[in-house]
Amino acid sequence: MKSPESSIEPVKTHCPYCALQCGMTLTPGAPVVVGPRDDVPANAGGALCQKGWTAAELLTHRDRLTTPLLHGEPASWGEALDYVAGRLRALRAEHGPDSVAVFGGGGLTNEKAYQLGKFARVALGTSQIDYNGRFCMSSAAAASIRAFGMDRGLPFPVTDLAQAEVVLMAGANVAETMPPFVRHLPRLIVIDPRRTATARLAWLHLQPAPGTDLALALGLLHLVIAEGLLDKGYIAERTTGFEAVRTSLASWWPERVERVTGVPVARMRQAVHALAGAAKAVVLTGRGVEQHAKGTDTVTAFINLALALGLPGRPGSGYGCLTGQGNGQGGREHGQKADQLPGYRKIDDPAAREHVAAVWGVRPEDLPGPGRSAYELLQALGTPEGPRALLLFGSNPVVSAPRSLAVAERLRSLDLLVVSDLVMSETAALADVVLPTTQWAEETGTMTNLEGRVLLRRKAAEPPPGVRSDLQIIQGLAVRLGHRFAAEPREVFDELRRASAGGIADYSGITYERIEAETGVFWPCPSPGHPGTPRPFLDSFATPDGRARFVPVEHRAPAEETSEDYPVYLTTGRVLAQYQSGAQTRRIGPLVEAAPESFVELHPSLAAHLEIDAGDRVRVTSRRGSAEGVARITDAIRPDTVFMPFHWEGANRLTNPALDPTSRMPEFKVCAVRLEAVR
Repeated sequence: MKSPESSIEPVKTHCPYCALQCGMTLTPGAPVVVGPRDDVPANAGGALCQKGWTAAELLTHRDRLTTPLLHGEPASWGEALDYVAGRLRALRAEHGPDSVAVFGGGGLTNEKAYQLGKFARVALGTSQIDYNGRFCMSSAAAASIRAFGMDRGLPFPVTDLAQAEVVLMAGANVAETMPPFVRHLPRLIVIDPRRTATARLAWLHLQPAPGTDLALALGLLHLVIAEGLLDKGYIAERTTGFEAVRTSLASWWPERVERVTGVPVARMRQAVHALAGAAKAVVLTGRGVEQHAKGTDTVTAFINLALALGLPGRPGSGYGCLTGQGNGQGGREHGQKADQLPGYRKIDDPAAREHVAAVWGVRPEDLPGPGRSAYELLQALGTPEGPRALLLFGSNPVVSAPRSLAVAERLRSLDLLVVSDLVMSETAALADVVLPTTQWAEETGTMTNLEGRVLLRRKAAEPPPGVRSDLQIIQGLAVRLGHRFAAEPREVFDELRRASAGGIADYSGITYERIEAETGVFWPCPSPGHPGTPRPFLDSFATPDGRARFVPVEHRAPAEETSEDYPVYLTTGRVLAQYQSGAQTRRIGPLVEAAPESFVELHPSLAAHLEIDAGDRVRVTSRRGSAEGVARITDAIRPDTVFMPFHWEGANRLTNPALDPTSRMPEFKVCAVRLEAVR
């Protein structure tokens, strides 16, 4: 006879962390048990990383918030929501709708991202909404749109990578950020200032100075042209603009590129001949080349390289961007971003405004226009011209934003800060009102992974008493402001489908039932009978003439170069055991044991010069602040560069908020610092 526990069926769902969205099962109980799921292509065979295997530990963690907090004191939901709604009404009446801002997150479900954008523009009437995905994929998105007419992280299934003979990966460390992804990789060329875990797997590692990836990409394409490796037939048939790019590359001869980047010409030649000689090849970019004040142009340069070799739009070949956050793709498709409406529509497009306004039951002219981008929004908080209140969902900018000390000051200056979170993050600790919310396993919703595959995360556990979902919180506030909003995920998703219909990211043919039956559906999917679009560029690109566009770009130095006072470059990134701002993973025992604190990685020659020994505490100082970490001495990093992970409060006190002029991405990946041992 089976025990009651053994009769409980595991729930098929997906990991709460990165954009690979690995499949897993959750068996309800005390505790909830994580198990493998072998029917999801992204992690075929059920492989999970350490973060995935331990994800359920946070469900019953002692740090869970279970009661609303009003000025630090427990309050009922009615008291908390009444207070927030009253303050929002008063501020809007006195200072106008843009006195209230909304900040979202790339880990929110599609339903939450959609509802948050609708809430900002309909219930609040504010243009001041953006999200932390601006810090993640905005440069790659902007570059993909101007080259291909569409932004989809990987415009092909991840399993296509196994068909390629060579993959060039620029600025990504997937062996630590999404380990199961490594299973899909063939012969690998890695571009990174550090010899990361991924670089150690590579056949060839190109190690440029931070901030010089654009020059390297220009040099690689110069070599492709000079050595007769172009795919001339593809360029003629499927692209426009090549001659302007060819002309722009004249001054980027290999020896000059070597002087700028530090990458030997011989290694550049190896890379381009490997790519050009492969029957199928892929170029991938990640945050390392994108999080710069020239990130859009850098990605464009790598796209130009891929186009010159005839890769995009061919099965088993192409260009793709490695999304970071769990719903980094879907999170920007449905209205969290300052300049977008659902379906990846532009907010200043009259036809887009008319369509979405009809779904929302408002007049197109009542929808606000585009607002400030993420860092500009945070920087404006509490200023005479900026918002006086902020509602924040799914983000922790006190840790994750550049120049974070200044961001914390802006948050403190607000008349009202409301944070919805499941634990007391560093940002929640500053809030006037903290609203306890559910976790991924306690609610149902859809996510769109790095392939553009819409997935269903199913509820597998009941939340603690006193906790509400973000959809319920949004609904509660909307009702108090005189608007009717749904709180049931399926109902919200069905409205999202209508709002996205006809847009670039068309979800109208996707249903919960289809996702379940097909283990995910690729957008665009414009009708119930449509099969979805796993490879959107096979026949043509999403540009008006169907051709991909070469775009000339020019290298420029980092926004902040080294000097006598700040003689070393700092670059930042992730480690295997932690995720994003660490608010969740820094509370899980095995992950804390694996990565207990911040560190400073530096080369032996730099350590000797500064008289720093392994294990010493090191203070790193930039023009914006200081942070400390434990010294790790390794020849895996360049002598002119140090590395700090950004999962702990500190690294982003140092980073430079200089913005890309197109994407508004801050320059996280390079700034000038000095080091000293803390004696």
